[in-house]
Amino acid sequence: MKNNIKTIFLLHILLMIYSMSSICSKMAGKQPFLSLSFCLYYGGMILILFIYAIGWQQIIKRMDLTSAFANKSVTVIWGIIWGVLFFQEPVTLGKIIGAVLVICGVVLYSFADSSQKTEISKKTEGENNEQF
Repeated sequence: MKNNIKTIFLLHILLMIYSMSSICSKMAGKQPFLSLSFCLYYGGMILILFIYAIGWQQIIKRMDLTSAFANKSVTVIWGIIWGVLFFQEPVTLGKIIGAVLVICGVVLYSFADSSQKTEISKKTEGENNEQF
């Protein structure tokens, strides 16, 4: 259980890093094409995506792919945070409601996934006991 919590925490750190590629992308889009600043932002985005790709491979070794993808929707919340911090975008009621729905969906999925695993492990234990 402790290892699973550590993996989920690392996944969310990785998703935060992944969401930063959007910052670089938006900043690159504001620069003249192929200028030094454009290339630096674009290079930063590629570096972030490279780090994310390596980290994602490590995460999916340690947790179910469906759970990892369900948690990936949290990047929407990071997008709201980065929009406010870097681009002074307003936080609207719609964005707040959307963020709450995303969090509720991830939590509900996590509970459903863990209860399903518990049921499967109980069935497996029962089948193993019947064999003896």
